[in-house]
Amino acid sequence: MNTITLPLTNVRCMRCVNKIRDAISLLPAIQLIEINTEQLTVSTESPLPSLFDTITALGYQVGYHYQLPIGGLSCGRCVAKIEQALSERHDIAHFNISKQQADVSGSISKQALTDLIIGLGYQVITSQIQYHYNFTLTGLSCGKCVAKLTTALTQDNIDIITIDKNNLSVTTSLTADDIITIVTTTGYQATLNMEDQAPDVTNKPIASEPEPKTEPIIAPQGTATQLLLSGLTCASCVASVEKAIKAVEGIDSVNVNLAERTALIYGQASLQAVITAIENAGYGAEQSEDDQTRRIRQQQQNQQTFKTHIRNATASLALGVPLMAWGIFGGSMVIDSTTSQISWGIIGLITLALLVTAGKDFYINSWKAFLHHRATMDTLVALGTGAAWLFSMAVVIAPDLFPLAARHVYFEASAMIIGLITIGHALEARARSRTSKALERLIDLQPQTAIVVENGQETEQPLSAVVAGMTLRLKPGAKVAVDGSVIDGNSYLDESMLTGEPLAVHKKIGDHVRAGTINQQGSLLFKAEHIGTDTMLARIIQLVRQAQSSKPALARLADTISSIFVPSVMIIAILTAMAWFYFGPQPASVYMLVAATTVLIIACPCALGLATPMSVTVGVGRAAELGILIKDAEAMQQAAGIDTVVLDKTGTLTEGKPQVVDYKIYNTLTREQLVQLAASLEQSSEHPLANAIVQSAQQQQLDLYPHSDFMTHSGLGVSGTVDQQQLLLGNAKFMNQNNIKITHAEADFDFIANQGATPVYLAQNGLLAGIIGISDPLRKDSFSAVKRMQKMGLNVVMLTGDSIKTAQVIAAKLGITDVVADVLPDGKAAQITLLQQQGKRVAMVGDGINDAPALALAEVGIAMGSGTDVAIESAQFTLMRHSLHGVADALELSKATLRNIKENLFGAFIYNTLGIPIAAGVLFPLTGTLLSPVIAGAAMALSSITVVSNANRLRLFKPSQQHQEK
Repeated sequence: MNTITLPLTNVRCMRCVNKIRDAISLLPAIQLIEINTEQLTVSTESPLPSLFDTITALGYQVGYHYQLPIGGLSCGRCVAKIEQALSERHDIAHFNISKQQADVSGSISKQALTDLIIGLGYQVITSQIQYHYNFTLTGLSCGKCVAKLTTALTQDNIDIITIDKNNLSVTTSLTADDIITIVTTTGYQATLNMEDQAPDVTNKPIASEPEPKTEPIIAPQGTATQLLLSGLTCASCVASVEKAIKAVEGIDSVNVNLAERTALIYGQASLQAVITAIENAGYGAEQSEDDQTRRIRQQQQNQQTFKTHIRNATASLALGVPLMAWGIFGGSMVIDSTTSQISWGIIGLITLALLVTAGKDFYINSWKAFLHHRATMDTLVALGTGAAWLFSMAVVIAPDLFPLAARHVYFEASAMIIGLITIGHALEARARSRTSKALERLIDLQPQTAIVVENGQETEQPLSAVVAGMTLRLKPGAKVAVDGSVIDGNSYLDESMLTGEPLAVHKKIGDHVRAGTINQQGSLLFKAEHIGTDTMLARIIQLVRQAQSSKPALARLADTISSIFVPSVMIIAILTAMAWFYFGPQPASVYMLVAATTVLIIACPCALGLATPMSVTVGVGRAAELGILIKDAEAMQQAAGIDTVVLDKTGTLTEGKPQVVDYKIYNTLTREQLVQLAASLEQSSEHPLANAIVQSAQQQQLDLYPHSDFMTHSGLGVSGTVDQQQLLLGNAKFMNQNNIKITHAEADFDFIANQGATPVYLAQNGLLAGIIGISDPLRKDSFSAVKRMQKMGLNVVMLTGDSIKTAQVIAAKLGITDVVADVLPDGKAAQITLLQQQGKRVAMVGDGINDAPALALAEVGIAMGSGTDVAIESAQFTLMRHSLHGVADALELSKATLRNIKENLFGAFIYNTLGIPIAAGVLFPLTGTLLSPVIAGAAMALSSITVVSNANRLRLFKPSQQHQEK
């Protein structure tokens, strides 16, 4: 027989003691020796579970309960090994073992349990000790991968600091191997950074310091290299360059932007190998190391291209216009004498000189394309103008080979076509240079110098000389050079160029300042923290550049069509020529030449290739001006079709700064003691409600007790020991799970909830001690933003883990009828799936780590810019200003951009669909004339100019509501 003494909890009187005595007397092989309200002693040969279950069923707690963080377990066999050892102990009643925690109940002491686990070769980690690890991640390719890993790492003993596709930083009681195992099990790889393996890595106790002010974080989107391209003329060129780059070993993906003549390349391939591949494909490429150099070089290229096109167009039209005027006003263009043969021969040689100078690029590029077994716009122009000149020259040299009616020359057609297409390219280049104004304005925000303060001396130094840790001076009217924190002074900064918020923001000691913002008044000293490509401005520029180079599904469709369009046009031209030669009237050779040449000229797919990238470039740039960062163009196409917007409550609809507003007490505690206990328990938590309780205690200058056995129960609450008292703090479900009676407090609960506050129960030693009401005020623009979205025809849904009563009060204030409450953190993604199963196209708006899976799962994820970088990484849109009007702005702009793309594509398709048959001669039976190749050249140039001009209309986009909150 084993004699065991066990502590009792919740046993308040002798009546309770008698109930336990009577229940134990019915158990076989257990002899009760002594019992009182605090403990009992029994003699038993049987296992303890029956004794524990019997007492627990009566509503009391018996024995010791431990929740120990453990480490060193790598698989199920390790878990089974501990379970086997525990099952052989008579002093253990119940246990639940995972690779991270041992949950054990029984009469065993904590030290004995710890020794047992250590003796098996594992570790017991003191709950007060935390380790900080930085890992390099591989295998994550998108926001959904980040969200998947975030879900796997969302555990009680893991605190995620930052996570994106390449890096993970955590604070945890687990070992580095445990974290790597979790990452590997999820399907990815993690490598511990070498500096974290050094012996001087410190164990950090759980901090009770207040959370620093959250600043918007733009997660880096991976390594990308941008090249400036030359020689591109149409969508076929884009396909050729992308194919050449993708063939280089080490390239992950590439996006070529015809509108900007750039290539954005992802991967580890040699830059020289990529440039060589592009040059071998018949195009030019060069790299600019920084934004300023890239911008200057791009401007130089645009200016040089414009000047060259104007010069060539002037020379071509100087020859073509007089020749055309000669023909129009009655001059003979027929070879009918030796004199005409000589004169037109001279003009033919002048035209040839024009073709090899002003028109040389068309022929050189078409020859390069031929060598690479492809056809481009240049191929069509070269064939059309070359055929017209060769036919005309053949008539001049041997007129007798042609019937008299066919001795017509078309030198003016070659000259006019080159001139009109070239002047079209010049106007297109001028309009195209305006599409990147938004990105250029962002680049302009970065000052080139900074005032460095060293040893009390202030010197102006180049930005390249600034390193992290330096102290910088910010004078009135100056731009902030790098990201940092204010260490002296206060002032108002204009952050509208980054956030879209026109109101100046007050900055004082401890606040963050960001590169590119403008100091309005006052002088500041701040410490440089993030420099170069690590500043928020640099990351925003990178995001905008990536989005402008990305392609929506419509663009990929246009690229596919363009890739087969030019060869198809050449076939159509050949068939047209054959039809006119065999079935057309005399002179058949003339009609054949005119029709085939016109088909080749009018069908150039330049407008088709420009239709989408021009709209995307302008749309993404306009979004950046409105404080909306878009990850890729595909997201804009998805956003245009959204019909349901799901809004997370805390931090999205509300300020995200909860405050304690009410108390209800059910025992002898005072209000101060109630808050003191709750704050002492919550001092290690980072939950917004926990911060509210801790801040309330700090405001009342209450001392906080140390705590132990602290555990977070996801979506329910927290538990632990404070001042030798067992505390539970959480919602009603948490209380019910722990057999805490709360029925007598339901009226108070409802009263607090009906005020729009969140009631939180506090239980002390198994009894309800009180309720703390915590209110998170609504943002001042939430109501108007919700109404605006509803007027747009969107179904607005509020999603929250709060109680249904509190949620309904908040929803009623906002006019939201669809409310989903009492949702656990891992249940948000399930709610998104449920809406999608109902046929809804969902946009999810959130700001927290627990929103990341839902953001990734929704058709469009929209992250508030002041949220966590995990949320931002999982979302397709990031709002730099924390206003829900940004959601409406983003959706409206997406619809406007998609509409603009469709207009461009429709115009380009209709142009070619109608133009080719007319050029082939379908109207000849009605009109008796064929479309002139010169008119076809003018129409082709006009189509490109029309597409570029229509895309630039997006620069004038304004949100439907200029809200007063700004």
